[in-house]
Amino acid sequence: MNNSIFRKDGTAQGVAKQRLIETLANTGTRIINDPYADRFVLGASIIKLMGFKFSVWLTKKFAPGFHEHLISRTRFIDDLIKQSANSGSEQYVILGAGYDLRAHRLDLPSSLKIFEVDQLEVQTRKRSKLPKDIANSENVTYVSVDFNHQSLTEQLLAAGFDQNKSTVFTLEGVSQYISKQAVITTIQELAALTQKTNATFFISYVDELLNTNPEACFGKGYPKAAKRAETIKGLSAKVGEPWISFYTADEIEELLSKNGFLITENKTLADLNSLYFTPVGRTLPEDQIFNLEHFVVAKS
Repeated sequence: MNNSIFRKDGTAQGVAKQRLIETLANTGTRIINDPYADRFVLGASIIKLMGFKFSVWLTKKFAPGFHEHLISRTRFIDDLIKQSANSGSEQYVILGAGYDLRAHRLDLPSSLKIFEVDQLEVQTRKRSKLPKDIANSENVTYVSVDFNHQSLTEQLLAAGFDQNKSTVFTLEGVSQYISKQAVITTIQELAALTQKTNATFFISYVDELLNTNPEACFGKGYPKAAKRAETIKGLSAKVGEPWISFYTADEIEELLSKNGFLITENKTLADLNSLYFTPVGRTLPEDQIFNLEHFVVAKS
């Protein structure tokens, strides 16, 4: 696995910012709740003063649907983890955990052992910002990996990962920042780790069409789709995290299949719009839909 996978936190802060904004929505209309997100966002106090509606309005000026895209991804994985835990998964491995707080903000059973994998400097920064009495802290094991010198498999096993227990893995918002070989190696390691049991794997990926036909990655009538696509990629590059890997659905399916995983779901915001936003009166119109990133669930 590439040693640069979990090095920076610019985009992690950006995702935490959208979680903070969503948390400011009224209880009856918000899609997710993250009471800890403000600890990881620069200018959190200003965002709180602006409130939910104004903050979302500002985000739409940047890219309509951007906020809802990230929040639907968050909620989709939240639901997957809760469902997996209720269905008997005994371990949860968060790859490139960054400022992910599912271990603490979701009401997960104490029987679910959680491993957060990241570089030591990121984990140290994260843990320094967490409250001392945060929920479920006793059930989280931090697995620090220096990919120049250490193996993900070896570090997980050393941290107490049990190869005989059913496990759910998540690789959220990471695959576009790392090489395809790094993704291949990661999936190969996960497959080897879970040969004796059942595993569920979530991966998000950016569609290759974003480079070749960007309009196809947005809803019909989306304003300045090609320009917005370049802006989004450019901002990631400016914070030192350029998008370097893009995939087709067939490519992802073949990669997972070769390693014993069968895709059970492949969703985008277009699919989740009616599932999450319509029931609370926040349906996005077609011209605000992101289809550029896919949310994939696969089972061994």
